[in-house]
Amino acid sequence: MTIARSRQISLQDTPYYHVVSRCVRRAFLCGEDAHSGQSYEHRRQWVVDKLGQLSRLFAIGVCAYAVMSNHYHLVLKVEPDTAASWSEREVAERWAALFQWPLLMRRWYQGESLIEPELLVVQQLIGEWRTRLYSISWFVRLLNETLARQANREDGCKGHFWEGRFKSQALLTESALLACMTYVDLNPIRAGLADRPEQSDYTSLKQRLDGEQPAAPLPPLLLPFANQRTSNGLPYAFTDYLMLVDWTGRAIRVDKRGHIPACLAPILARLGLDEIRWLKQVTLFRRRGIRVVGDRDHCQQFARHCGQRRCYQPSFKRSLLASYKLSVLHLVPCVSASGLVLFMPGRFL
Repeated sequence: MTIARSRQISLQDTPYYHVVSRCVRRAFLCGEDAHSGQSYEHRRQWVVDKLGQLSRLFAIGVCAYAVMSNHYHLVLKVEPDTAASWSEREVAERWAALFQWPLLMRRWYQGESLIEPELLVVQQLIGEWRTRLYSISWFVRLLNETLARQANREDGCKGHFWEGRFKSQALLTESALLACMTYVDLNPIRAGLADRPEQSDYTSLKQRLDGEQPAAPLPPLLLPFANQRTSNGLPYAFTDYLMLVDWTGRAIRVDKRGHIPACLAPILARLGLDEIRWLKQVTLFRRRGIRVVGDRDHCQQFARHCGQRRCYQPSFKRSLLASYKLSVLHLVPCVSASGLVLFMPGRFL
């Protein structure tokens, strides 16, 4: 049963959300169609370009993204406090980059004298635009609408390009956020499009590794990691994240070359996650029917704030271990830099 978007997003519980949008009827967002042989690879850049524009206009930060052949993933952080700090003129200017102003707004912006009812209308419009500029629904709406129009124009057709509403999952804890970002950045590797994160094109991790590129239009504005001395960035060190992505990618994919790192990333010890539970948590993001990810207490609190009795959370069953083809008996003890004894996969079955 479809649930209203307002009952799936609760900013008082978390500002972080995982968003997925898929094309309709096996349509290709990008990549190469095996049936017709036609390549849509250039459309990946469309997604990145539009993300670059929206991430600079909205009070929504991009934590991670991955552009696949017929869908994309986003991990977003909603920042209502940032939107509240904008002046009325800044709100109007940001909205003007997306839509045309009504005549009354242009008169106000140019400093013309307005009567009180007109000023009230202007303030109402600015208040509405301010709210929309930190709305995930408006963010994805503008992204999907632009891509659909470009694709339909190129294909010479009309109709729906997306299969339906975008799917969103609330990320209630730091471990859920970290697991989701890892899952998103590893999507091309799991699909067989690349064999290492640094070669996974059109992902946030590849963009971070490449650094600032003098490209036009600008790439998506990504939230910085904690080691970049910022108070509103992601609560992890980038080096720790790199090690974790590399380790998780090797643990999940059994057909990739390379070696297991000599010691486990410190982030796992800090979050108190064991390897098997971590791998199970990463798979939650590709399962249907899961709208929130976090521990039991956070999920129950989120459900109450959204007017629901509970949020479905699958139990971590022993049978899920088979999906990784990883044996607990082949976990090898390693000593981390902090002196903790941690267990890492020694070899795959």
